[in-house]
Amino acid sequence: MVEETTTSRLRSTWEAAAPGWAKWEPVWARAAADATDTMIDEAGVRPGMQVLDLACGAGSQTLRVAERVGPAGGVVASDISPTMLEHVLHNAAEAGLHNITTLEGPAEDLDLPTAHFDAAISRLGLMLFAAPGRALETVRAALKPGGRFASLVFTTPLHNSFMADPMAILLRHAGAAPPGPGQPGIFALGDAGVLERLLIDGGLVDVRTHVVGATLRLASADSATHMLQEAAGAYRAVLADLAEADRAKAWAEVRDRLTQFESGDGLEAELEFIIGSGART
Repeated sequence: MVEETTTSRLRSTWEAAAPGWAKWEPVWARAAADATDTMIDEAGVRPGMQVLDLACGAGSQTLRVAERVGPAGGVVASDISPTMLEHVLHNAAEAGLHNITTLEGPAEDLDLPTAHFDAAISRLGLMLFAAPGRALETVRAALKPGGRFASLVFTTPLHNSFMADPMAILLRHAGAAPPGPGQPGIFALGDAGVLERLLIDGGLVDVRTHVVGATLRLASADSATHMLQEAAGAYRAVLADLAEADRAKAWAEVRDRLTQFESGDGLEAELEFIIGSGART
């Protein structure tokens, strides 16, 4: 019952954030381009493969995979938000890609064919799943023997102050505590060994993890604040129960904190991710 409630809340959160995420995803795609390509490499994606993309969002990484597998391959883009999937199909059509299909639902409950996919990925999604362990069991069953899954997640608040400082401010204004162990959260899988253990417990072998960095660039603290307000579902959800005036006060403090990343050339913030991957036996 708790998991069902969490899943319902996550669906509502990301459905509401979907238009904003589609608007701002190109910013994240540019920042994480190298990390995304490394994740795709870790999954072993090659021409002609069938690939599953979990928590695809608006699908910039889906398109990169679709280009790599080519017309002889295909990508199934899955997300809990139907509006996100609409954006994926729109973006695919704009890019002239016809090898992408979509599947709506939480990763834990997807109805996937057994031993069908050559590879699977999840960029900035696994840490937000209601039950990431069960999601990995689902993915493992859907992979062909030898097929690899790779995921990109944030490391820790210490190494992601651009993400951590605003979240801390919003939680304080909401009178809320950070997510507890095992609860969805942007840093849920970032501590040393956590992602590796999750992959192993999910039945994957040849598990590998390594840390990668990225630089996020925006015009100003104002634009960064607008991005978090409009696109970051996990941040929006923290203030959902506050009055409008209280939300405005919280976001004003976030904006002030983000000025620390400004320089004469705009705003620049360093991000740190960890990529974890493993194979089905």
